[in-house]
Amino acid sequence: MRKVKIRLDRAYSLNTDEQVIIMNESKYELVLDPTLDPRPVSPALIWAEQITMSDSESAFEDLEKVLDRVATTGEEAVPTEVRKRVRAILRHGKYKPSGRGKPASEFLLKAALGGDFPLINGPVDVNNTISLESGFPASIFDAERSGRRLRLRRGIEGESYVFNPSGQLIDLQDLLVVCREDDVPCGNPVKDSMDTKTHAGTCDVIAVLYAPADEPEESVRRWAERFAELLGLHCHAARTGVLLPD
Repeated sequence: MRKVKIRLDRAYSLNTDEQVIIMNESKYELVLDPTLDPRPVSPALIWAEQITMSDSESAFEDLEKVLDRVATTGEEAVPTEVRKRVRAILRHGKYKPSGRGKPASEFLLKAALGGDFPLINGPVDVNNTISLESGFPASIFDAERSGRRLRLRRGIEGESYVFNPSGQLIDLQDLLVVCREDDVPCGNPVKDSMDTKTHAGTCDVIAVLYAPADEPEESVRRWAERFAELLGLHCHAARTGVLLPD
């Protein structure tokens, strides 16, 4: 199958010391498969370099604020309309976004409402904070394991990967998947592959935020920038940045 490469040239990095935006060329890019037409998602690519990795013992301040808001507002902290639009990203072919196949953002909302929000490590906690706050699912990877050039396509028949330490598999057929440059799937809006997850030795991370196709560009940009900002603040990244498609 012929691939169409869309270079996301609206790239910029955030200098976390001076908190200014610097336009520059980037080694980061995203490839969108032509089968994603009409495109079901407005993705954003976020990265952070030279982060500090540590296991989480408690929620950081920004996450605490989001959890407090969810506790006060209830399920509508992520409006029903947003949840429906996010599920539309995944509804394709044989894939149905229900039950265990729901977007990760819905699992996070349920956990927050139940007082059982997962705390993993710095970058994963930032990823989950943005996902809970926006209502959009997100994936975050160790950049050395995933590579810095990712691609989005639909999963094909027979594709799967292990998503947890116990060896459970997720069937990827018709699911929107993120792939490494060699086209091996490593993530999706439901569960990410064990092969590219962050670990104690992670230095650089790269993330994908899956916003609905009809989400205004300014909104996608704002969430991506907040993602990058939190990676800088809470993971002490030396450099952070985002990529947005036209």
